[in-house]
Amino acid sequence: MKQETEKLIDFIYHSPSPFHAVESVSQMLTAAGFEELCLRERWQLKQGAKYFTRRNGSAIIAFTVGDSPAASGARIVVAHTDSPTFRLKPDALVTSYGMPKLNVETYGGAILHTWMDRPLGIAGRVAVRSSDPLHPRKLLVDFHRPVCVIPSVAIHFNRGVNENLSLNKQIDMPPLVGMNGAVLSSTSLMDMIAAEAGVADSADILDYDLNLYDTERGNIVGLDESLVLCPRLDDLQMVYAAVRALIDTDTPSVTKVVALFDNEEVGSNTKQGAASPLLVNVLERLAENLGLDAQDRQRMLYNSFLISADSAHALHPNHPELHDPVLHPVLNGGPVIKVNASQKYMTDGDSGAVFAAICEKAGVPYQRFVNRSDMAGGSTLGNILTSQIDIRGVDIGAPLLGMHSARETGGVADTTYTRQALEAFFAE
Repeated sequence: MKQETEKLIDFIYHSPSPFHAVESVSQMLTAAGFEELCLRERWQLKQGAKYFTRRNGSAIIAFTVGDSPAASGARIVVAHTDSPTFRLKPDALVTSYGMPKLNVETYGGAILHTWMDRPLGIAGRVAVRSSDPLHPRKLLVDFHRPVCVIPSVAIHFNRGVNENLSLNKQIDMPPLVGMNGAVLSSTSLMDMIAAEAGVADSADILDYDLNLYDTERGNIVGLDESLVLCPRLDDLQMVYAAVRALIDTDTPSVTKVVALFDNEEVGSNTKQGAASPLLVNVLERLAENLGLDAQDRQRMLYNSFLISADSAHALHPNHPELHDPVLHPVLNGGPVIKVNASQKYMTDGDSGAVFAAICEKAGVPYQRFVNRSDMAGGSTLGNILTSQIDIRGVDIGAPLLGMHSARETGGVADTTYTRQALEAFFAE
């Protein structure tokens, strides 16, 4: 489990943006014999073969083609590639009293103070001029080093900071990138971005999608080395477990799908998000390639099952009062089945029983989570996807402390437990 956690840390370290996460996944899939398909081209699928396709560079769907998907359906796992962060605005470099800063916009529900006084890098992608205006070249960018910091205010200027901290996203969160505002400018910033992307002339960069990230690697911590402290565990821990389970499960007769969406942290309402028809379109093309008629395509969906894998909340040791009085998921206690009476999760009695049986078959412990009755919880991929596709499914996730912090805390055992449960699911 410790060895697998080290591999997870490596995966996350090389995935500082959703675009890098998809590139990391594609490299894993290619090494395992998966063939990449282009959404703009015709597909010729073969039974028993393995494929993947990308959307916008930040979402990816991988699948294997089984023998009889109409009769046995598909085994589908979904997760998301994005995490709360700060995105660079256009013309991002501004100056305050001669000090250059980045003009950034908060992405998702970040715990703002956890991003302060940390070494931060810049990563994402740039769109570069090409001969075809409709299809600019897209290149990954990662500075691979700390280039900015969001400085906090000294306690001497804010005596009440430990009692009542309130942060303004526009005033308090712009990161400092140096001290020489006379030298650093928007032009020099673009030149630096171009150099990192391997673009000779920064004027050829027409636009970008760039975010900040914590440059420090994750760590295994604890006197017993039972905890993992790492950025972006939500939801790259589940991304890694799902992809590893897909690669490591050798069941060519089963149609297996892993769909990794972007923009979950901001509602999923994008072309690469779970609210788009992307998954439906891929399943439709798969069915068409296998010659399934309209009735058999419906049979395939109704015989399928979906696991939405997104991080869950663990019992906080200092604040147990924030949790349901009975159900207390803990780190290293195995994947958590998430339940909500208002249907913010897709879990019901039927699908919760399915996942429980899968865990029992795999010899994996599992837990259940519900919010306190007087607290509203968040939603995730499962209920969003049910608006696009009529399918049975369950919401699960590995438990975390400090979800949406710049560095979240998970259990060393839970990546392995989740992977083992997903392998058992794919083997069914």
